[in-house]
Amino acid sequence: MKYQRGVALSGLIFWAFILFFVAVLGMKVAPTVIEYYKIKKSAEGTIAKMGPDSTVGDVRTTFDRFVEIDMINDFSSKDLDISKENGKIVIDFAYDKKISLFNNVYLLIEYKGSAGR
Repeated sequence: MKYQRGVALSGLIFWAFILFFVAVLGMKVAPTVIEYYKIKKSAEGTIAKMGPDSTVGDVRTTFDRFVEIDMINDFSSKDLDISKENGKIVIDFAYDKKISLFNNVYLLIEYKGSAGR
């Protein structure tokens, strides 16, 4: 007698649900991760463009230009912490992103980054 092989319907439905949930989660989180890397790239580009004698206003204006080019809508230069360490400009930023998964369930991601260190 040969043994049957394969997956039961209940197992197939279970794994399909898990795979669907992971795919939906990935589709909702991926844009925020891409946005984070765009902000980080814009901060690094701003530092590369600025000289050591630049003012905070110059840095904010340049960053806003980078943000406009990258089409980042939810972040501006007001959210930056700009300082100088050892004569170099340092840009720090931190923000929270709240992603609605379904109904009343949300995913909160805390993004932190810096450029110029």
